[in-house]
Amino acid sequence: MPGTLVPFAFYAQPVNERLAFGFGVYAPFGSKTDYEDGFIGSNLGNYTELRVISAQPTVSYRFNEQWAIGAGITYNRVDGELHRQVANPFVAGSPDADLDARIEGDDDGWGYNLGVMFQPVPETTLGLTYRSKVSYTLTGDYRATDPTGLLDLQAPERLQRDAKLDLTTPETVNFSATQQMTDRLKLMAGASWTRWSQFEQIRVIDPNNGEVITEEPQSYSNAWAYSLGGEYQLNPQLALRAGITLDFTPTSDRFRSARIPSDDRRIFSIGAGWSPTDDLTLDFAYSYLTERGTQVDQSRQDHETLPVPNVTSTYSADYKNEAHGFGAQLSYRF
Repeated sequence: MPGTLVPFAFYAQPVNERLAFGFGVYAPFGSKTDYEDGFIGSNLGNYTELRVISAQPTVSYRFNEQWAIGAGITYNRVDGELHRQVANPFVAGSPDADLDARIEGDDDGWGYNLGVMFQPVPETTLGLTYRSKVSYTLTGDYRATDPTGLLDLQAPERLQRDAKLDLTTPETVNFSATQQMTDRLKLMAGASWTRWSQFEQIRVIDPNNGEVITEEPQSYSNAWAYSLGGEYQLNPQLALRAGITLDFTPTSDRFRSARIPSDDRRIFSIGAGWSPTDDLTLDFAYSYLTERGTQVDQSRQDHETLPVPNVTSTYSADYKNEAHGFGAQLSYRF
């Protein structure tokens, strides 16, 4: 899969010693699977992409040296694409006659974030944050291309249709702890719970008549992720960082699909922060993600255009996923 650029930007402005305001634009959720041409499981899905961009104004208030709270409202924009090959109802069993079917849609929605920070002693910081779920109704279109031209003649209305998909991105709860061990060494730990059980299925319908265009069960379960990290201040200008994350999959062997063939993952990260001046910091990071080897066993019948009762698409494959991530950040203090 080619690399994906994920930009972000944040601004924070103290109002006084207790009150501060901030604004951020970032990507809280996203997924992309892009198979090569001729992928043997293309009838189950050869391209999947979901992009969510959030804009969030935030206010925070510090009560005293120990306690502070924060809250923000999020405006979220989502767009998604689903591609796959669909068995041709007039030439069943012939892959060369398969339809190239594509669904696209978008929507926006509102959510909120809450947070609290507690410092029992100056060296220890504890944090708890909550990000709400966001419900969307993506609307767009379904377009299919028939290489034989037969469906254009017999049922052209099946090739171009309006499409609608209900989607809920899950709420998350994050706990973090930071401990200043020495003047130079700082350790961090975190745990994150995500209510992935919100994601039960991918179900696209025609809003004009309620007919199901495509339906793919997911049946996700709630999942946890845990992380440990450290930072060492080598000198006043340079800080070195390293960490590890264990992220447990929300899917199961029964419902794992070619669209999202993931399993439990480990993420190893290293990074550095360089401050050439008191006002400027440049941060760089590298992450290596590796997933546990897993298997996809999937089958379905095709009904997106016309029922094809005698054609069932099946796919079975072993997966061992990995990814490399590079990050860069510039921070400037006015």
